[in-house]
Amino acid sequence: MAEVEISQLHKTYPGGGRPATRDVSLTVADGEFMVLLGPSGCGKTTLLRMIAGLELPDRGSVRIGGRDVTYRAPRERNLSMVFQSYAVFPHKKVADNIGFGLAMRKADRAVIQDKIAWAAGLLQLEDYLDRYPSQLSGGQRQRVAVARAIVMEPDVLLMDEPLSNLDALLRLQFRAELKKLLTDLGTTCVYVTHDQVEALSLGERVAVMKDGEIVQCGPPMEVYDSPASEFIGGFIGSPPMNFLDATLRRDGGEAVIEVAGQRSAAPGSWAAFAEGPVRIGVRAETITAHRAERSGALRAVTEVAEPLGSTTLVTAVLGEQRIKVQVPPDFPVGAGDDLWLDLRADRLSCYERDTGRVLVSDR
Repeated sequence: MAEVEISQLHKTYPGGGRPATRDVSLTVADGEFMVLLGPSGCGKTTLLRMIAGLELPDRGSVRIGGRDVTYRAPRERNLSMVFQSYAVFPHKKVADNIGFGLAMRKADRAVIQDKIAWAAGLLQLEDYLDRYPSQLSGGQRQRVAVARAIVMEPDVLLMDEPLSNLDALLRLQFRAELKKLLTDLGTTCVYVTHDQVEALSLGERVAVMKDGEIVQCGPPMEVYDSPASEFIGGFIGSPPMNFLDATLRRDGGEAVIEVAGQRSAAPGSWAAFAEGPVRIGVRAETITAHRAERSGALRAVTEVAEPLGSTTLVTAVLGEQRIKVQVPPDFPVGAGDDLWLDLRADRLSCYERDTGRVLVSDR
């Protein structure tokens, strides 16, 4: 295992115009599971490939375990990579696929067999060692790819959207298996995905990327609960965070927000902000809905209710703005019904209306 230190990595592809990464710096602690999350084209795979040595940066450095490996060949970095396409050899049996890297290192045959058996046991592949990849399911082929990576006992494990080719049920199952496996092994891992559910469920920290830059990095629930910008709040979460045009005011020294001509309490720390137009961010599950009028609650009109089994997702209209609210499955509501929405002051985020950046507060 080893710490990974990325410093000011900048990469522009020939003829590409804008940079793929813009002076990115990030430290992944020894044994940490770090997830790089972002939409397609944000630079996360390029960053991973520079860590692997498959791409060279225009400037900046990569250090693994204290060694500068920026311009070292991939084989000199003691890391393994799992690709989106599995990249297993179709003409080799599972056992030979798992042991391929060790064979290339000319390891002793007995050592290779022992490590194949160890990795196969961890990935539940013992019964498939004599099969070819064509005889396996997608989930089993992905297990082979992971087994081939961990059998090398790398300092760092790199994973590039390894679950994206699996169907929803397999992805859910394998995600839990992968988290347990890497927790048990304690291997430093950098994992790339565009799936925010994977990112939140797997990572010890999540680094959100946009346009070649890391725009927020922190523990999953910190990134979820306190997004640093409207982009992050809108990208993470299902449904995404609600954003409302509002006006911040002070009433007797207390901060209040005004939405569609109605007022609701704001966190006490917001009293330090200048009065004026802002954007309010609030998660659907933090809003309490009532059918009867409540003091301090905002009146909205139900547009549609979507039963989702364990919850019902309600889309309501607040003035001229739409807002999504999660209510219990037995909550009586239908199109056209009035709702009074209680926005918990301690769960609100406040953003600059022009830039979408979060306003600094004690929250």
